[in-house]
Amino acid sequence: MTTRHAACSCGQLTATVEGEPVRLSMCHCLECQKRTGSIFGVQARWPLGQVKIEGKASKFVRTGDNGNHHGFYFCPNCGSTVYWIAEASPKTVAVAVGNFADPAFPPPKFSVYEVRRHPWSLLAEDMQIEHMD
Repeated sequence: MTTRHAACSCGQLTATVEGEPVRLSMCHCLECQKRTGSIFGVQARWPLGQVKIEGKASKFVRTGDNGNHHGFYFCPNCGSTVYWIAEASPKTVAVAVGNFADPAFPPPKFSVYEVRRHPWSLLAEDMQIEHMD
């Protein structure tokens, strides 16, 4: 069984997940844009029993466009959001894919809130690539 480890920027708050995610999605909603500081968020979800959280977390609750509440858990030291639980799906945990720091992580299968997607967001083939060592 696959085991993956996610962590905040300072490493204090971690999530260890077992098995493959039940959903991988890219969200373009305005709240994910604000939460990540980017133009979309990418999340992987696992059943609650397949996720082990360690470290201290602070919680922020926000209401989504559909009226559901989401509890976002972030590191009180560095501020990185590591995971969240939706009121509508309390038996699953979403983990921010970027916290795995794994370029080989599987790609998302769903894209949501496309109406709010920045039209240029997926045009990497038109960009100049800078190779970083």
